[in-house]
Amino acid sequence: MNETNSEHEPGAETPTVSARDLLMEIELDATLQFGSRELALKDVLALGLGDVLELNRHVNEPVDLVVGDRIVARGEVVIVEGNFALLVSEVAEPQLRLETIRCLF
Repeated sequence: MNETNSEHEPGAETPTVSARDLLMEIELDATLQFGSRELALKDVLALGLGDVLELNRHVNEPVDLVVGDRIVARGEVVIVEGNFALLVSEVAEPQLRLETIRCLF
């Protein structure tokens, strides 16, 4: 069977996609980190409704935007149309952001 494809006729240019363009389409999980705290397993299991868990960050400090295991930006939590959002105030250097992507693969 002889199939012809008008998009790939002899002499026609084949569309090329750069490696950079392919990378731009990758979806990554991003997490906002408000703070952290170490707890023993017994303390985690003892948590109940209404318990308060203090974190190691003051309420006025910026939160971290984490991709992989790297902080790529910092900012302030705001509410936009009833949803939490991050108002970015600081962005990591491009090389550090690229290293974040590398560590995921």
